[in-house]
Amino acid sequence: MKTKFLTASMIAAALAAGFAAAPAMAQPGPYTVYAPGAYRQVQTPGIDNAQQAVSDRIQQGLQSGRITPSEARALYRRDREIQNREAAYKSDGRVTPQERQQLRADVADLSAEVERAIANNRNVAVEHGGRLGAVDSQEFAINQRIDEGVRTHRLSLQEAGRLQAREQAIERREAAYRSDGIVTQQERRQLRAELTALRDEVERLINPRG
Repeated sequence: MKTKFLTASMIAAALAAGFAAAPAMAQPGPYTVYAPGAYRQVQTPGIDNAQQAVSDRIQQGLQSGRITPSEARALYRRDREIQNREAAYKSDGRVTPQERQQLRADVADLSAEVERAIANNRNVAVEHGGRLGAVDSQEFAINQRIDEGVRTHRLSLQEAGRLQAREQAIERREAAYRSDGIVTQQERRQLRAELTALRDEVERLINPRG
């Protein structure tokens, strides 16, 4: 009986320490970051696979010119919101049937929105003569790589949030450069250098050496 009591006390203390270290659970925003340990306690492979399929479909739309960069940004943002909602649900170590149903509905709605964008833009050329510019292409490749790192648990949510914040800062700088209707060669070089540095950081975290 004493052993059982000590074991229960140790578990309670460990749980209390874990909750103390985790950030407070608020209504999830687009880039809210939750404790990675809590997120990994519960697996939802069906939902994760559906999210990956949606992400792949967005990328296909970009490559074919049927989804514009601005549309893709909005779609990826919604995808991250779903990921954060999923993390919030998992934070207590379980996902209820109602929560799973909500996540499936969210992913299904996002998938339908992706297909509508593709259908509406079948004859719309993507900027830069029907191809993504080098800067936009790098941005979306990095976005996908971060999403993949989270889904495969090679990136924690804290790491992903920090990387996404850097990527958003680059997007804001790009928007500022484009605000006068032209992006100079020097500005393009600056954006490419920042994106290359971010890409290298993503790869370093996903594939640590030694």
